[in-house]
Amino acid sequence: MMESRITIQVRSTEIDINGHVNNAKYLEYFEWGREDLYECLDLPYTYLLSQDIITVTVNININYRKEAIQNDRLTIISRPGKIGNTSFTMEQIIIREHDQAVIADAYVTLVTVDAKSRQKIPVPGLIRKHYENSES
Repeated sequence: MMESRITIQVRSTEIDINGHVNNAKYLEYFEWGREDLYECLDLPYTYLLSQDIITVTVNININYRKEAIQNDRLTIISRPGKIGNTSFTMEQIIIREHDQAVIADAYVTLVTVDAKSRQKIPVPGLIRKHYENSES
């Protein structure tokens, strides 16, 4: 199954008053992971836009499992999930490098949209093929 992995280091500006990563920062971390997965699938934003396709995040469910603190190295793993008619999902997980603890996981639903009309469209083959190949 295709997946992407990026590793980041928690910066001081990502820490909240409780001394750990602010919950809103995880949205950014997961977004970086999704963008990396698109790149790994040879579907960068510029290519999708040239095909008049955009993807829009419509739902994110995040489970915060353990805290991360300044200077932790975190690996964001992203992989295709399920596919429907106009939507598809990504499964994401953040793992702390030094102890392999699962810090957070997310299930993200995206829809495909025509870039000009801004209306939902069926998931095009150039995205669908990666999901059909990933299903077991």
